[in-house]
Amino acid sequence: MLGEQTLVAKEPKNFEVTRTIGLISDTHVPKRVPCIPKRVFEIFEKVDYIIHAGDLVELSVVDELDQIAPVLAVSGNSDGIEVANAFPKLNLMKVFDWKIGVMHDQNILYDSDKLNGFAAENGFDVVVYGHSHIASIKWEGKILFINPGSPTDPAGTLSKPSVGLLKITKQAIVPEIVEF
Repeated sequence: MLGEQTLVAKEPKNFEVTRTIGLISDTHVPKRVPCIPKRVFEIFEKVDYIIHAGDLVELSVVDELDQIAPVLAVSGNSDGIEVANAFPKLNLMKVFDWKIGVMHDQNILYDSDKLNGFAAENGFDVVVYGHSHIASIKWEGKILFINPGSPTDPAGTLSKPSVGLLKITKQAIVPEIVEF
């Protein structure tokens, strides 16, 4: 079945999404902002799951997001002991036959060989990561690496607050970055 699956950059014609995952990272609530922006809740209104790729800072972030959909999270470098004890540094989720890995500290993401080795070793089709506060969709062969950016503290003067979406069927995944 994996041979029939494909990751695609743009939504093909007649693509009927069966699952949608909201992607968020680097919220830094309440250190940098008092709360998650309302726009995030609007964008995630109809998602089936939410992945938070670290630097939540407080567990209340997951509680808020969990009001929309079940949340899978990892701890990040700015997270305190409470968050670090609640969430691992690496987590994963399977949707249909797709294996989605989640991590925050992307030191290996600057080295393509380590990056591909990490994804292949873990059998990931998609790696969701955070840390840089820069939204990114990157393809390495058949593996998708996606950083949703930050909805509260985007990096650089040209960056806008952002989150991501993964639109999923049994045969395909379409990634999207949503800026606001």
